Amino acid sequence: MLDNLTQRLAKVVKTMRGEARLTEANTAEMLREVRLALLEADVALPAVREFIAKVKEKALGEEVIGSLSPGQALVGVVQRELAALMGADLGAEASQLSFAQQPPAIILMAGLQGAGKTTTVGKLAKYLKEQKKKKVLTVSADVYRPAAIAQLESVTKQVGADFFPTTAADKPVDIAHNALDWARKHYHDVLIIDTAGRLGIDEAMMKEIAEVHGAVNPVETLFVVDAMLGQDAINTAKAFNDALPLTGVVLTKLDGDSRGGAALSVRHVTGKPIKFAGVSEKLDGLEAFDPSRMANRILGMGDILALVEEARKGVDMEAAAEMANKIKSGGKFDMNDFKAQLTQMKKMGGMAGLLDKLPAQFQQAAGNANMGQADKQVRRMVGIIDSMTPAERAKPELIKATRKRRIAAGAGVQVQEVNRMLNQYEQMNTMMKKLKGGGLMKMMRGMKGMMPGLR
Repeated sequence: MLDNLTQRLAKVVKTMRGEARLTEANTAEMLREVRLALLEADVALPAVREFIAKVKEKALGEEVIGSLSPGQALVGVVQRELAALMGADLGAEASQLSFAQQPPAIILMAGLQGAGKTTTVGKLAKYLKEQKKKKVLTVSADVYRPAAIAQLESVTKQVGADFFPTTAADKPVDIAHNALDWARKHYHDVLIIDTAGRLGIDEAMMKEIAEVHGAVNPVETLFVVDAMLGQDAINTAKAFNDALPLTGVVLTKLDGDSRGGAALSVRHVTGKPIKFAGVSEKLDGLEAFDPSRMANRILGMGDILALVEEARKGVDMEAAAEMANKIKSGGKFDMNDFKAQLTQMKKMGGMAGLLDKLPAQFQQAAGNANMGQADKQVRRMVGIIDSMTPAERAKPELIKATRKRRIAAGAGVQVQEVNRMLNQYEQMNTMMKKLKGGGLMKMMRGMKGMMPGLR
């Protein structure tokens, strides 16, 4: 995510931190680097100019000049202004969805074809159902794109929300009215309407979506934009903002190989907050957007809060505490426990997902390691364990040459891979033995302290 920009800015941040005193000359040099990094990332020129002007004004102010550590103070200024550029100045409430109306709260999704609107509807339905405990109904008013209705029905079923069926012969305004009527009668908390996109902006499209908007008066009108569009994203955002009373933006494909400038300039162009970011193709790959935390990630400071949230979602604390008690009371860490550890890591987004949220120095320490390959290796290790008998999982010491050959054949791997996995298990087992004296329980209590709401 925004790799190029992160690398450039992390380097500048490191230089800034090392400055014992700031002069107009070295500040100008740093701001020139920041400006180049932003322009390279496809950030809109007006947004870059405004950002640099604000940082310069504060960098040469008393707050930084009078600081005991001016380099650190300047990093703080850059972080705050970067967060403001993405909407932190609008306040924390601005990035929240509004449910301040008689149920159902209606959310209208707008954007070009290919931006990922339909998948985003499914991701949003899952988010609202699981995070906000809402009863969600989705409906497709896209009567032009082949299979659009079937696609939305499929993703809605996958996330366990309700779907209102329509046909390509129906009129979009009638679809919206009928779905709203159904949602009211069946006590849905939220109705999400997926609208038609086009390959480009046209008058007919804008007229149709404005009519749908007028018919149901949604509490949220979200503009879905592909972060990989670069400067085109800015023009599209402006056109939709002029045609519709947008309440927020959803950025998709931030995990792609994009320069990501849209993330920094779409708020500047529309004046509307970014409410969500699509960070993976999976249906749980939608994050509530936090400008300050995104600024930290862009500056190479990492996003430890997101890492803790991933752990909170992915780690089964009861199972972890059970394993801690087992080891504390002299029980053995076996292959079933090892598999559970691997599975939990996968749930937390795999190696690549975890690394993305760590500060730049940790990412650099990982060097050019292929994280996709590491995730593949984890899957293979789980496959090897699945090829073992219950007795072998409980007592790995039973696994000798003939058993290794059988396990390798069952998992479709070479015997060397089975040996490598057994070595990794032994390393983990040794570590667990060291934690036998209650150290693991202390570690678990520490994790609970980091994760509010866990008891």
